[in-house]
Amino acid sequence: MIYRTKSTNWRCPTNELKNCLSRGGATTLMVWADIDDDMTDGDALKREFWNTAQKKDITQQQFDQIVFVFAKDRLENWIQYLMTGQTDESVEGPWVNRGRDVRDAARQLGLRCLKNQVEPPLPPFLEWSCRNWRQLAERMRDN
Repeated sequence: MIYRTKSTNWRCPTNELKNCLSRGGATTLMVWADIDDDMTDGDALKREFWNTAQKKDITQQQFDQIVFVFAKDRLENWIQYLMTGQTDESVEGPWVNRGRDVRDAARQLGLRCLKNQVEPPLPPFLEWSCRNWRQLAERMRDN
């Protein structure tokens, strides 16, 4: 399940997380978001999500099941990078209108993170997202 937002008008995806949890099994919520000038980095936005989630009776264990994929200003560029292997950050990437493209990009990121693939190097925000993905995989293996 994929939830997409921008940090300037984001809302915590608590309903989406509860839907994933109710499905059980291997359902994972991925939150894709642009981080604009109002947030310093992915950790700041993740803290904002966590603060809101706590008020909605989401536990830390449930919250830790979310995979966050954040981009600084240009999420479309990271989707483009995952789909084609290249992007030009000086120009906004093509707008993605189809959820299938986002899903396919998420799959590419997941496979890459799972295999610890280092080439070609990931842009910094995708590397942050990959660390988040690997942490989820470790927690799932531990349980």
